[in-house]
Amino acid sequence: MAETGARKWIITITVILSSVIELIDTTIVNVSLPQMMGNLGATLDEIAWVVTAYIFANVIVVPMASWLAAFFGRRNYFAASIILFTTASFFCGHATNIWELVFFRFLQGAGGGALMSTSQSILVETFPPEELGFATGLFGLGVVVGPTIGPTLGGWITDNYSWPWVFYVNIPIGIVATLLTITFIHDPKEKRETGSVDWWGIFLLIAGIGSLQIVLDRGERDDWFSAPYITALSLVACIGIVAFIWRELTAEHPVVDLRVLKNRSLAVGTLFTFIYGFGMYASVFIFPVFVQSLLGFTALQTGLILLPSSVTAAVLMPFVGRLIRRGFPPQLLIVAGFMAFCAFTWQLSNSTLASGQAEFFWPLILRGVGLSLLFVPFTTLALATLRGKDIHQGTGLTGMMRQLGGSFGVAIVATFVEHRSWAHRQDLLRYVTPFDFPLQQRLDAIVHGLVSHGSTVVEAQRQAYAAIDGIVTKQAYLLTYMDAFRTIGIFFLCCIPLLVLFKRGVVPANVRLEME
Repeated sequence: MAETGARKWIITITVILSSVIELIDTTIVNVSLPQMMGNLGATLDEIAWVVTAYIFANVIVVPMASWLAAFFGRRNYFAASIILFTTASFFCGHATNIWELVFFRFLQGAGGGALMSTSQSILVETFPPEELGFATGLFGLGVVVGPTIGPTLGGWITDNYSWPWVFYVNIPIGIVATLLTITFIHDPKEKRETGSVDWWGIFLLIAGIGSLQIVLDRGERDDWFSAPYITALSLVACIGIVAFIWRELTAEHPVVDLRVLKNRSLAVGTLFTFIYGFGMYASVFIFPVFVQSLLGFTALQTGLILLPSSVTAAVLMPFVGRLIRRGFPPQLLIVAGFMAFCAFTWQLSNSTLASGQAEFFWPLILRGVGLSLLFVPFTTLALATLRGKDIHQGTGLTGMMRQLGGSFGVAIVATFVEHRSWAHRQDLLRYVTPFDFPLQQRLDAIVHGLVSHGSTVVEAQRQAYAAIDGIVTKQAYLLTYMDAFRTIGIFFLCCIPLLVLFKRGVVPANVRLEME
């Protein structure tokens, strides 16, 4: 039942707060990892589990959120998840060794997994059907703003305080969100029968989706299938996911009701949500790496550069939702979103080592425009024809696919950069020969400069060759990142023909589009 008056907006603020802190925590710790390594005496491989544990728990809980909410009651489950997330945040900050931190990050991810999908389903039911697009736009604020401002906030906190405070900032927000949840959010009138616990479904979900997430998160770091455990987990993921799908389609009371995907609107909307997650997370992953590793930007500077993109998306999303509510064709919005995102990647693909903040401002504004024009129509179309208990199932599935899309995007882009940079380096080294006169002039100039500052000739020559090697490496990575930006843009262009899956028509909730 839709809410009205002040209660509607209090619930809206509550669920947006909850989803924002969950999404911020997916990226806020990244810039603090070096400090954690020093304080906790962890290796690079060990500290990576701080990120992996959170995402692992998150991606498992998200699709189960509907069943858990039905089993425990939606308000109780949502409040308990916020409490678990907040409590785990406190203990993360108090961790005294790396594995203690990893354990509490896992619990934090388990609590956070419910916040996204449950927040979205609560928001969808809080607004009347004709305002679904507007509600989706409001929810999209957290989806886009959270991962973007995470590194900025994390960099500022780490620079001015210490790494435990990246977790402590969740505590006051969590307390407020818990109190508001208990006071204003209620369970839906329509109750879902949970039946017996689907233990096999839970086990196969953990084995299949969990293994896949670890493979995507750590595969590139450990050279993919050259690592035996990646090969083993890939096999477990394939078998587990196939068995999970079979189990959930045949079980009387499945933990994840995949039969809801018979709704063509949700099925195709889920596919596009995967595409959206791929582009959003891949772009927010590659741009900071590019500007920090090649252009020398700090984490805080990088976050501040990305901030206008988030602000643009935050301003436009409710507006896009109103356009859909008034009958503006979502296909046109999606095409415009794809084109804006392609323009963003194409402009970045023309960057140089001399590029600065001014050159990135308008491309990133285009990114914000593109994300807002894609997220709201995709989510609105996916959920428009769902009612009652199916809304929660739909939000859980779209949330999982957005997360998996992001994981695939980051893994593919990271692997692309690794292999493409090596190819570009080999191409450039063909021109580094003793017979290249400009190169010899450059080497002589470097050697003379170093000798004039007190270095020996032998030491100066060694340093000169190292300098040339550094220049070649930088140019190779610059060409690689430019290729990566172009490839992401081409990927989005190739997705435009998929819009033929949509057909003009009449559907419930005044959303003037349905699936053929």
